Amino acid sequence: MIPLVAVAHGSRDPRSAATIAALLDVVRAQRPDLDVRAAFLELSAPRLPDVLAGLAAEGHRDAVIVPLLLGAAYHARVDLPSLVAEVHARLPRLTVTVSEVLGPDERFPSGACGANILSAVALRRLAATGVALDDPTLGVVLAGAGSSHAPANAAVAAVAASWAHRFPTRAAFASMADPSVPEAVAALRADGASRIAVASWFIAPGRLPDKVAALAGPDALVAEPLGPAPELAALVVDRYTEAATVRSVQYA
Repeated sequence: MIPLVAVAHGSRDPRSAATIAALLDVVRAQRPDLDVRAAFLELSAPRLPDVLAGLAAEGHRDAVIVPLLLGAAYHARVDLPSLVAEVHARLPRLTVTVSEVLGPDERFPSGACGANILSAVALRRLAATGVALDDPTLGVVLAGAGSSHAPANAAVAAVAASWAHRFPTRAAFASMADPSVPEAVAALRADGASRIAVASWFIAPGRLPDKVAALAGPDALVAEPLGPAPELAALVVDRYTEAATVRSVQYA
């Protein structure tokens, strides 16, 4: 069985690595036959090159990387391929296959109100704040990290648009893109919302989710990040399986 290396961005906030560890525990519970390892691009340990070097030292010839990223922004398009290329130059006997990022994923579970798997989890986290999603005075901000890569921001905006038939929703970003969280809150209030709730388009806690909560204002209800949700774990397994299948076909 080819090892699964789940790669997160990394954070100086210890809650982030703890959340990734909890998510991978759910992955292992769903697939106890898999060798699942955590790695990070930066700021947290173990770093990806070290994990891959460890696999090579153990005698593995293949590894599948699953990026724990919610969109194909800079980290997925630039940072990760660069690291993999560097590792391949040092460890040419180790073949590394990189799966698709986690989202958005276009499979629609029942009861998800037209949203995809990730947005269904985000909605559940939002409901867990205690906010009444049928409150006519409610406005919702879907907050993501933000990217210089416009399609990544558009993907978050598309999720927000898919919620708009239920309650007024605006996408917003913590950095690198507009609108900002205060701008989205102001737009919702201008449209008549007197209560604000913020849904999280982050996997784990850290600096940017904390920034979002601060920018939303003291009266806003702020949802937890997606975290170790069973659906998210299943999506990690699916991404691994898709990539491992491609690799096995190449060997055939």
